[in-house]
Amino acid sequence: MTMTTLDGVDVVVHDAAAAQPAAARASRDERARWLRAVADGLDAARDELVAVAMRETHLPQPRLEGEVARTTGQLRLFADVILEGSFLEAIIDHADPTAAPPRPDLRRWLVPVGTVAVYAASNFPFAFSVAGGDTASALAAGCSVVVKAHPGHEVTSRRTAEVVSGALRAASAPDGVFGLVEGFDAGVALVEHPAVDAGAFTGSLRGGRALADRAAARPRPIPFYGELGSLNPVVVTHAADARRGSELAAGFAGSFTLGVGQFCTKPGIVFVPTGSRLAEALPDAVGREAMPMLTEGIASGYTAGTARLGAVEGVSALVEPAGPGGPGVFRVSAEGFVASHEVLTEEVFGPATLLVTYDDERALHVALAVLPGSLTATIHSEDDDDRGALVGVLSAKAGRVLFSGWPTGVAVTWSQHHGGPWPATNTQHTSVGATAVRRFLRPLAYQDAPPDVLPAELRDDSTVPRRVDGVLVPGR
Repeated sequence: MTMTTLDGVDVVVHDAAAAQPAAARASRDERARWLRAVADGLDAARDELVAVAMRETHLPQPRLEGEVARTTGQLRLFADVILEGSFLEAIIDHADPTAAPPRPDLRRWLVPVGTVAVYAASNFPFAFSVAGGDTASALAAGCSVVVKAHPGHEVTSRRTAEVVSGALRAASAPDGVFGLVEGFDAGVALVEHPAVDAGAFTGSLRGGRALADRAAARPRPIPFYGELGSLNPVVVTHAADARRGSELAAGFAGSFTLGVGQFCTKPGIVFVPTGSRLAEALPDAVGREAMPMLTEGIASGYTAGTARLGAVEGVSALVEPAGPGGPGVFRVSAEGFVASHEVLTEEVFGPATLLVTYDDERALHVALAVLPGSLTATIHSEDDDDRGALVGVLSAKAGRVLFSGWPTGVAVTWSQHHGGPWPATNTQHTSVGATAVRRFLRPLAYQDAPPDVLPAELRDDSTVPRRVDGVLVPGR
């Protein structure tokens, strides 16, 4: 395993910090060109990158090819976000001496926070890694980026970084605007480096919390955006189970075992009526074969997690895991879940899920009340169900509420939200979708500024979407 020395981290971060002012000054057209150049470079290198990632991660070729396409798609999305301009939240209030008190000329927009440390995820070697959404959104904001590679795919990370660096250089981006470091100690040094201004992380609750604590404990604390852990609860109503329980079992089995359960949106807990058709059909819908997991650490964590679930009083196994990577289905009553919720709500990363059986709406809502925050919550119901209270409860528990679907699969769109209450994320910001860029921006207002010092986006002839004297004005 390659390790970046502490001196090496210092060099990479100082290069990024030195490039930051030029990145911030670059026009929106220039930054969009950088992102599209990186996307084109990754597309051109797709076959090589996929071959390397297959050897390192055991992930299949179609999955990895799709992930490269997702990665380049989100880079191009952020290029569109930059050019459209509303992400700047431009506001112009002209001076009004007749106001009480008199109002000066005030103009506000969002500017880059500075140099961003990005921590790559284990389960997506492209889309949440070196050139993933955190990197793309930070570069879009006008920040320089230093990525800490994940050891589960270090060769893939290194080669991806070479492609990214080459594309940025060819597109005339500032030297040093993007860098890579490797190793545990380098990751710690990165978040503590005085020239780093923000951090973004996708991974375990334990690892993310440790980094967030270090970011907060610095002499100059910095914002740290962690996507940490999620149960992604699913509720199946009596009516939905009675009408399509077997069908739901098939969809559920496919969702919680997809990618060997190594997705942050895996449905880890499902509330079903006592004696449900879903529970009856589920064992036949779930395969028994153990599949390779991404790393030895993830595999051992999965084994420990399923053992922990199975040892809780009142929990029984519908499907016993056949070793690391083998699907596991456990069941407990709503009352048993409430009694042991502190253990049963710990995420098990991998193809394991817990069925919680409830007798009536009261028992269901008591059980839902003890759930921690999640990225997603899903409702399977029928049109004649009274869903209002259920939607209200789950909306308070998750960042995205789905109806009659499954949470695995996160579309890269303007409207997507991929965050949620603790411990899903530590800030509730999204790490996917257009508004992910907001994490790496801060407000700045100019008062009575001479026109020649104002950025084009805050002048009276601005072309970006903006609010002028309280009135929304579309861009052009």
